[in-house]
Amino acid sequence: MQNLPEFDWNDLRYFVAVAREGSTLAAAKALGVSQPTVQRRLAALEKQIGCELIERRPTGYCLTELGRELLPFAQRVEQEALAFARRLSTRDESLSGTIRITCPETDLPCLLKPVFDRFQARYPGVRLEFLVTDRTLDLAKGEADIALRGGQPKDTSLIGRKLADSLWLLYASRTYVERQGLFEKLADVEKHSIVMYTGALSELGPGRWLRSVAPRAKIAAYSNSVSGALSAARSGLGLAMLPALAGSAENDLLCVWRPQPEVTEPFTLLVHPDLRRIPRVRALLDFIGEEIPTIRALFRGELDTRA
Repeated sequence: MQNLPEFDWNDLRYFVAVAREGSTLAAAKALGVSQPTVQRRLAALEKQIGCELIERRPTGYCLTELGRELLPFAQRVEQEALAFARRLSTRDESLSGTIRITCPETDLPCLLKPVFDRFQARYPGVRLEFLVTDRTLDLAKGEADIALRGGQPKDTSLIGRKLADSLWLLYASRTYVERQGLFEKLADVEKHSIVMYTGALSELGPGRWLRSVAPRAKIAAYSNSVSGALSAARSGLGLAMLPALAGSAENDLLCVWRPQPEVTEPFTLLVHPDLRRIPRVRALLDFIGEEIPTIRALFRGELDTRA
């Protein structure tokens, strides 16, 4: 063992992050540190082992041949360290502390506020912290404790529970309806302006449905998020497919069409298997299980979430 090179194991996470993200800037953002810190720690690792792992090129960073060879070993160290931290966290037996919940839409915590308020009343020692981002945070890496996501889950390593089928309806603002009028036949949608989804949302059922019924309609706005489409519809730009949960909470929006058969997307809660052993996380999971009838009614727009 005396002949083995000595280095700081913690520096491996910077090497893995640069390899994964493709630049020191992106790696710094992913790790929540400064870019100079990533560069310094990576340089320290290379100095300690006496070899280059990353090549600095005008077009960016790429792995050296040795870097490609050693990366799988560094990734395993990262995974085991994270597993160690997750298992250690399960020893916290108190019903207190913070639960970090990631979700993609700014309005979601507000729209589900009745549920979360009841949880806080029952467990005042637990603090819910919402991480609202379009980026899919990695629960295995500890970026969040619980994820609330629409669509079919893709990470099979996580435990998922379907909470509801989110119903999507076609909405327009009152001012738009006053200006352009309603329509009696679905074919008349093409005579109206629409808000079209881009990115991942365009491949979900609501985006596909709107494209299929209005392939030649005037596109008034594009949006890669529900909150963006909601804002466009609220401003009177055109018709938008929105979750009933969000649309029914807006006084200035009218449901102008209810697709038949219904257009729905699954809404799922995800958690890492290790974290569900933590008492405060277990308490939230059990509580949400009790609240599923209410959550399903909310996602169908059947309960008023307006203040």
